[in-house]
Amino acid sequence: MTMGVFKAAAIQMRSGESLERNAIDLVRLVREAAGQGATYIQTPEMTGALIRDKDARAASFTSEDKDVVVSTARRLASELGIFLHIGSTAILRADGKLANRALLLGPDGATLATYDKIHMFDVDLDNGESWRESAAYEPGTEAVVTEIDGAKLGFAVCYDLRFPQLFRAEALAGADLLSVPAAFTRQTGEAHWHVLLRARAIENGAYVVAAAQGGLHEDGRETYGHSLIVDPWGRIIAEAAHDEPAVIVAEIDPAQSLAARRKIPNLKNARDFAVNAGSGEAPRLRGAAS
Repeated sequence: MTMGVFKAAAIQMRSGESLERNAIDLVRLVREAAGQGATYIQTPEMTGALIRDKDARAASFTSEDKDVVVSTARRLASELGIFLHIGSTAILRADGKLANRALLLGPDGATLATYDKIHMFDVDLDNGESWRESAAYEPGTEAVVTEIDGAKLGFAVCYDLRFPQLFRAEALAGADLLSVPAAFTRQTGEAHWHVLLRARAIENGAYVVAAAQGGLHEDGRETYGHSLIVDPWGRIIAEAAHDEPAVIVAEIDPAQSLAARRKIPNLKNARDFAVNAGSGEAPRLRGAAS
């Protein structure tokens, strides 16, 4: 293997309402991924627990320093000497509000970065399926890029996937590995999951690792599964083609991101432009060159 090449894993889970039980599943699946040689391991959105009931959420979730999933992950990262990316878990902030927070733990167990999900899943789908994430969580305000194993990792969580400007901003900040841990609903996953993940990879000439929740959960929701790893040319290089708990692993070579961006240098070719909407002052939008 060439310099800078490493193995990444996406962990597919079916998190229930008990943080303790989910932490046990987390340990088993992360050990399996590390056993396959992965040094960067990502878990899905809401690894800690999926809980729809407001009172049950309030009783279950706590601050980062007291959270059982975070402490378990910290010990595991240190023991295995890996970068462990908790795709997200619910964390009680100092102001009493909940954050949908991703955490990257280093090989010594220390927190290297955190990211609070920016875009809240407030939608009304077919068949009466409706979600209001903003009623439970406080949105983040900052995109995050950090370095692991010679690659630069950009953070996102689930619904963020539908906002390409976030990924473009992270790619312009040097990210060649983009993360989309998710708990995509079955309805939206069947329609959009694969095409959106491949599009984000192609648009930015970057790898995308997307660890997903899958199946019917204790709180009644149903998620799509199909964890994916996509290369910078948009090819799916690993997939859990179902909704069962699983581990997928693929090789990440940052040189492939550089090669894709040299072939199609759209990050450099972007230009500022105005929008002519036919009336009033045209808003000025920023392209990659700004």
